[in-house]
Amino acid sequence: MKGSSGRLQALRFESQRFRLLTIVVGCFLISLTFLLSSRPDATVFSTRMFIFFLSFFLRYLSSLRCIMQAQGANKQQRSELQTLCALHAVSPRESLEDARMPAIKTLHRSSSAGLVRDFHVDILPQQGDTHAHLQQSVDQTAEKTEWVKDTVIIQEGAGERSEEAEAAERVAADSGDEAAPAVADEDNAVKTTAAVETTARPDQPVEEKKQQLPVKPQDDGEPARTPEQTVTTHNVRAMNADSVDRRPLCDFSDFRTDICDFSGDVRMAANTSEFVVVDPAAAAVSHKVRPYPRKGDATCMGRVTEITVRATADAAGAPRCTRAHDVPAVTFSIGGYTGNIFHDFSDVIVPLYNTVQRYRGGVQLVMANVASWWLVKYGKLLRELSRHAPIDLAKAGAAGEVHCFPHAVVSLRAHRELIIERERSLDGLATPDFTRFLRGALSLPRDAPTRLGDGTGRRPRLLIISRGRTRLLLNLDAVVRAAEEVGFEVVVNESDVGNSIEQVGKLINSCDALLGVHGAGLTNMMFLPPGATMVQVVPWGGLQWIARMDYGEPAAAMGLKYIQYEIAVAESSLKDKYPAGDEIFTNPTGLHKRGFAFMKRTLMDGQDITIDVTRFRPVLQQALDNLAK
Repeated sequence: MKGSSGRLQALRFESQRFRLLTIVVGCFLISLTFLLSSRPDATVFSTRMFIFFLSFFLRYLSSLRCIMQAQGANKQQRSELQTLCALHAVSPRESLEDARMPAIKTLHRSSSAGLVRDFHVDILPQQGDTHAHLQQSVDQTAEKTEWVKDTVIIQEGAGERSEEAEAAERVAADSGDEAAPAVADEDNAVKTTAAVETTARPDQPVEEKKQQLPVKPQDDGEPARTPEQTVTTHNVRAMNADSVDRRPLCDFSDFRTDICDFSGDVRMAANTSEFVVVDPAAAAVSHKVRPYPRKGDATCMGRVTEITVRATADAAGAPRCTRAHDVPAVTFSIGGYTGNIFHDFSDVIVPLYNTVQRYRGGVQLVMANVASWWLVKYGKLLRELSRHAPIDLAKAGAAGEVHCFPHAVVSLRAHRELIIERERSLDGLATPDFTRFLRGALSLPRDAPTRLGDGTGRRPRLLIISRGRTRLLLNLDAVVRAAEEVGFEVVVNESDVGNSIEQVGKLINSCDALLGVHGAGLTNMMFLPPGATMVQVVPWGGLQWIARMDYGEPAAAMGLKYIQYEIAVAESSLKDKYPAGDEIFTNPTGLHKRGFAFMKRTLMDGQDITIDVTRFRPVLQQALDNLAK
């Protein structure tokens, strides 16, 4: 009686388990039906999961039947049945392995282009990995297909992408130490909601590409990349071995400048200010760029010629070359704010050096918005950067010229004001490399300042920049006397836009310290020998941040000793224009919200300075003491 009761309880328990499993499987089938009806493109994954659950369910029914048969058998029969049931025991892992049959589901999409690409997607999680492991590869031709066990192949037309491909989002995830971010390729991509690792098959080359960034070839032909921007992804377009590696033409991610970098059959139609890249396999794409690093400044960029960069497969319709060059072209504008020495260097000459130094003079400069006086003033530097006479884009356009190049860069690689950041430079350049180039190009003799107590008996030289129109130093004579009393030999100079750059450079290089009120004249500090001192007098009005950004940080990057003297209200002529309780004195930084034009008009150009010599003397002493170290 007890045996019969035990069997009955076992049957009831198994019946409950069976009903529960039936409910679970039923819910899954309903969900699967809804998924297939709403998302046909999910077939790849849902089919595998359906096979898995179906296999699991059938094995469970088989095991349940064995258990029920064993309940009424004798001891010998029960032993045989238990052995048989053990062979059919339900194992989720085994059921999943059974689901991974060599059967392959192939989905076809029509393609107007007639090209087909294959995605090989392995959906089995790796041992110990909680994320799906995605493998992608592409056959070398549309006709040849490599059949791989446990792989789902999706054939998709090159001219028509799935919803996942268009909204591609791939994230590399792995249990190791490194995880590279994956990005959506403009032409080919696979989207998955799980974090996946992108891996290469032995027979597939791996293509490295930047996130939305152009990759510029090095002198040896290898592409240059920055570590934080480089990701690894597979080439997912079916292509022949002789196909060209096509990257985005332009990079619009930088806060200062948009830059285009491209190679191949490059044709510059000067009359339309246009660069055309002829590539039979390229999709038609077009970008417009203003090659000047003041992105976002509408006033400035309105003075810069717009350059069109486009790719075309129509070689016959592309401009015909009137002159072919065997060197790359670098195109930039000398419009914008040039004519001010600060902008001449920060916007053009420093970024130009950072962009073209890799070519060692073997580069063709193409200039927009040319001013002849600018070419004369900086001609010596331009000749050091390029062995070829620069092309005036406007003049070449008037003559109907079409210049052809193997490689071209449109716009310049600009970092911070007057600064080249080594970690961002494609060639590992930094600001001291530029100042060294400058001294060499202008034949400036000194690489170190005069040191106190060096036995020569010479007094260190202090150059004071005298401004002629705004931010005047009203008691200049008193400052000169104080500097001489401290121990300097003082030279006063008014920086002028018409001055020869060679003459200015030699004068500044002969000095050991430079002093001036915040303004473009302080740009001359780049001619100082490394180790010299630069003193910036900051006008009233909460301008400390802009003073440090424009000249303080660059001075340190150049290897100079930097001192920032911030004047008090009593030293500013603003005290004679506004009442004592005015916001310009109580909350000057609040006025910055009115915009830079207001700041320049009121706080920069609207005040002159009378230095408190007693308060300023320790600054002069510190500048002298710097030369003793």
